[in-house]
Amino acid sequence: MAFDGDGLIVAHDTLSRRDGGGALTLLPGPTGGNILSLATHKDRAGRIAAGLKSGGVALSEDGGQSWEAGNRGLPDAPVTAVTMAALSLDTLYAAVHGDGLWKSEDAGRSWIFAMDRPWLEGAERDLTALASVDLATGMGGIWIYAGTEMGLTRVPDCLCRWQDVQPGDAMDTLISGAAPAPEKPLPAGEPILALVSAASLPTRLYAALPSGIWVSEDAGVVWVQRSTPRAEAVAVSPKNADHVAALTEGGLIQSRDGGMTWTALADL
Repeated sequence: MAFDGDGLIVAHDTLSRRDGGGALTLLPGPTGGNILSLATHKDRAGRIAAGLKSGGVALSEDGGQSWEAGNRGLPDAPVTAVTMAALSLDTLYAAVHGDGLWKSEDAGRSWIFAMDRPWLEGAERDLTALASVDLATGMGGIWIYAGTEMGLTRVPDCLCRWQDVQPGDAMDTLISGAAPAPEKPLPAGEPILALVSAASLPTRLYAALPSGIWVSEDAGVVWVQRSTPRAEAVAVSPKNADHVAALTEGGLIQSRDGGMTWTALADL
């Protein structure tokens, strides 16, 4: 799921959109199978990228009313996560199951291999979620955060190497070789099912885990649990960091206070 301007795009058994306080309305889904991930950009309303279970990325420029394939260069494998670069409208990143991180610089129409999967707990780990976070790395760029089956990692958008999420910036970490452990990281060993950065407040991150929805106010160093029901997806309004929606087993829910309280939106 993802916010497209004021509209909320939800991929479940079908693809639907909710604008303002209205009801969910069906959208024509892209050709190619189930949607595993969605991405939008705060500065380009109507542009949506969808990672597909059957492989490839589907692209829409009209809010999900029509779709085109963006598969050139991508391997034939599920795209488990996709995100649009926070500071570049035409740059997208996609996580390919069993492969690694791929990059497009032409709004998703063609792709090149960018980076291997991160090595965590003695093995390469598939990426399950991606978020481009408008937070300076200290190396002339910003961060790409990634969820995996074993927790959270990140890489500067220069794509030099995967790093733990630590206080300070990338240059601090490279110079020191080590940094103090995060005070309150996400629960060890839990897969991250979804991850988003609030465009209006980039240091605020929301993560969906089997244990519930977690929130960080300092770009992922300290996390606080804000709900206990398992959420499969989470999205935050590009205009309001406190307006967040989540897809749970019980249906679609939303919060207007940063996840402190939740109300039901729809059954799915």
